[in-house]
Amino acid sequence: MSTHHIVTLPGDGIGPEIMAPTLQLLEAVGEFEFEEHLFGGACIDAHGTALTDEVLAACRKSDAVLLAAVGGPKWDTTDPAKPRPEQGLLGLRKGLGLYANLRPVKPLPALYEASPLKRELIEGTDLLVVRELTGGIYFGEKTRTATTASDLCTYSTAEIERIARTAFGAARTKVTSVDKANVLETSRLWREVVTQLHAREFSHIELEHVLVDNAAMQLVSNPREFDTIVTENMFGDILSDEAAMLTGSIGMLPSASLGGDRNPPATPTSPGMFEPVHGSAPDIAGTGKANPLAMFLSAAMLLRHGLGLETEAAAVESAVEGALAAGLRTPDLGGTVGTAQATKAVIAHLD
Repeated sequence: MSTHHIVTLPGDGIGPEIMAPTLQLLEAVGEFEFEEHLFGGACIDAHGTALTDEVLAACRKSDAVLLAAVGGPKWDTTDPAKPRPEQGLLGLRKGLGLYANLRPVKPLPALYEASPLKRELIEGTDLLVVRELTGGIYFGEKTRTATTASDLCTYSTAEIERIARTAFGAARTKVTSVDKANVLETSRLWREVVTQLHAREFSHIELEHVLVDNAAMQLVSNPREFDTIVTENMFGDILSDEAAMLTGSIGMLPSASLGGDRNPPATPTSPGMFEPVHGSAPDIAGTGKANPLAMFLSAAMLLRHGLGLETEAAAVESAVEGALAAGLRTPDLGGTVGTAQATKAVIAHLD
């Protein structure tokens, strides 16, 4: 296997603590070159901005970007003039053209009892959330006065069509398009565009439209009914975090952010970014208790979607599942195993 160049962004909080073992895991399955850069709050401290031009340029030249976590109370502010770590995420997504965020949700049998939902509700769940990543209210024009504030939510036909095409390409049997078409004009356009694309190109895939509040209820009452969910930026952000709890902990959910003209899995036309869904967990930073499994699974998505290495990706996923089946439980999963022990257990299960 040829050497692949990966930019690593450890970020803040537990980020560096879960990045180091992830690189150890990757080195156990292949040959890679790693190039580390400051990002998020750490970059604000050093350079006054969450994302420098130099870091963005390095990411663009890479084969893939691996991000751990950003943010923390140190940088929390309501002052719009001050930088926030999350601005680095938005800038990196925009700068790399990463419009499709993939978040697979598949509770493992070993963790059925760790979920706050009953086993009979989550058993057999295997869904994918496809979230539009570069449009909507997060990127719209923002205004602020002493007494009012506004965030503009805008979507174009082209933006909706390309994320819907990604979802249809990834679906096995059904796409659930989530919107708020009973209230929002952007959602009405969203529903029209998705419906038209389905009729033109993907009529062999079932399509259903569900309002976001109904989707939120169904995720915890009947998650097995979902195959692929596609939705806009803010709805996808919220729903995918909710779906993470089906797995027993948000510390178990990976994600991939992809750009270019593709249907996953495919050979990338631009570097993708891969990161766990969880945050920087500053309350446990430095304690050795961080769960590295979502980071490991994000590395598996990097191998599969970023580098086209399916065998290596499957080996990492099998190792995580094997370690959990053998009894591995981090504190967030009700156990006592720390980061170092969890890493050792997963590497021991690598085939």
